[in-house]
Amino acid sequence: MDWAGLLRVGLHVLRLLPRDFWSLTPAELMIMLGVHATTPAMGRARLEELARAYPDTPKGDGNGTGGRGSGSGH
Repeated sequence: MDWAGLLRVGLHVLRLLPRDFWSLTPAELMIMLGVHATTPAMGRARLEELARAYPDTPKGDGNGTGGRGSGSGH
């Protein structure tokens, strides 16, 4: 990230005080500069990739009880 350039724009174009510039988050600064970041929607391929990487399986001993045994309480 070009912090020197962003600082120059913040101080000279937006007329921010240094303390105000440094208190902004990058997202807030981008909004003030008119840069609207858009995140593309997740597609089917990415969803399937995440499902393979993080399957919905119970944690525990693998018998579906989540490590709690047979459920008899003993």
